[in-house]
Amino acid sequence: MDAIQAIVLYPSPPIGHLVSMVELGKLILTHHPSLSIHIILATPPYRADDTAPYIASVSATTSSIIFHRLPTVSLPPSITSGTRNHETLTFEVLRLNNPHVHQALLSISNSFTVQAFIMDFFCGLGLSVATDLNIPGYFYLTSGAGFLASFLYLPTIHKNTDKSLKDLDTLICIPGVPPVHSLDMPKPFLERNDKAYECFLDNSTHSTRSAGIIINTFESLEPRTIRALSDGLCLPDDITMPPIYCIGPLIISQRGGGRADVPECLTWLDSQPSGSVVFLCFGSLGLFTKEQLEEIAVGLERSGQRFLWVVRNPPSHNQSVAIAGQVDPDLDYLLPDGFLDRTKDRGLVVKSWAPQVEVLNHDSVGGFVCHCGWNSILEAVCAGVPMLAWPLYAEQRLNRVVLVEEIKIALPVNESKSGFVSANEVENRVRELMNSEEGESIRKKIEVLRSEANAAVSEGGTSNVALVKLVESWNQGMV
Repeated sequence: MDAIQAIVLYPSPPIGHLVSMVELGKLILTHHPSLSIHIILATPPYRADDTAPYIASVSATTSSIIFHRLPTVSLPPSITSGTRNHETLTFEVLRLNNPHVHQALLSISNSFTVQAFIMDFFCGLGLSVATDLNIPGYFYLTSGAGFLASFLYLPTIHKNTDKSLKDLDTLICIPGVPPVHSLDMPKPFLERNDKAYECFLDNSTHSTRSAGIIINTFESLEPRTIRALSDGLCLPDDITMPPIYCIGPLIISQRGGGRADVPECLTWLDSQPSGSVVFLCFGSLGLFTKEQLEEIAVGLERSGQRFLWVVRNPPSHNQSVAIAGQVDPDLDYLLPDGFLDRTKDRGLVVKSWAPQVEVLNHDSVGGFVCHCGWNSILEAVCAGVPMLAWPLYAEQRLNRVVLVEEIKIALPVNESKSGFVSANEVENRVRELMNSEEGESIRKKIEVLRSEANAAVSEGGTSNVALVKLVESWNQGMV
């Protein structure tokens, strides 16, 4: 009897990357339920959101997805004590895990015929393992085509200057992307001497040697960028572009269940007029200082707009990103005196978390102030909700450029050089999003894209066809 055919997925540790990779596995299973999906899990090198409940939930509902946890690796003190960002820690854990990945793939191959090994774009070193075992290696990009263009163009930038991007005051011209100011490039690209920069540079080269690159986007969302990528314009002349598979939008579907456990914020939204509420939410790692929270509150109050705002505790030591979870925020301490009482008839502040997909799809929500994380962007597109783009970390400043100048479905939130956003800016931008001709223009554009997103994943749509081609590339004989 022939061995069962399997696909092995290898996400990087952050839960957002894991969830996106699991959704990719589920998508593959909807087209080929006879496949077995195996997900290799590296233990995060920092305190992160606990993935155990999520993994248990997936295992309980989707028996064709099997998780394999790699042994915990020990990081050298020089890395743990001297590292300024979690990207460097992630790369180091993935590097040390390579022998364990090799062993996991061998073990899975004893019982299954492994058709493909799909790695997160952080996991470039895993390609050598796939090559050694004669398994086709693919990369999965959890961000959009705009980021992929910058990622693949990084070696060209590196060759053309000997300075760090943070020390340049210039526009970077990447094929298929609007001109990007050097400081708006992804944060790990800014410091030439940083270990994370070196790893991204290496991974850019690894990805071009893969059997293909899978992107969580769809053709009509980023057509010019995808064309430039497909034509190899982002690569040095002597390198050939691997096939690109745009299979998105891949987002977590709404939670099922009855109305018994409906969060308060959804009940509150039920009582608000259609399209009247602006929703503010900044991702699981996006945190603000107390001073910035107060400024947002003042701006929201002055704007006169209805709002639903998710507030999390400020980070310790004013870091822009916190890895560890925190207790619920004390709203009376964090927000201006009397703010909650004065705005209770038109606003609701939620502590720490809200069901973002359900909120964005609620009829009352007419605008979204977001941190430009790619999953959030896709959720807004699929809900047809225009955005205010307020980037905080990773590749989000680049995403803002793409959203505002290329796709034209967001208005920018402008910050000071220190990254602070004033109450006046919050007030004016919220009003502009909800009550202006420009706001109406991006609202119409994103409504069109909402329809095109649905069409892309439907039978015969561009993303559906791309997925079929991807599976065919694994095994021409698979039914």
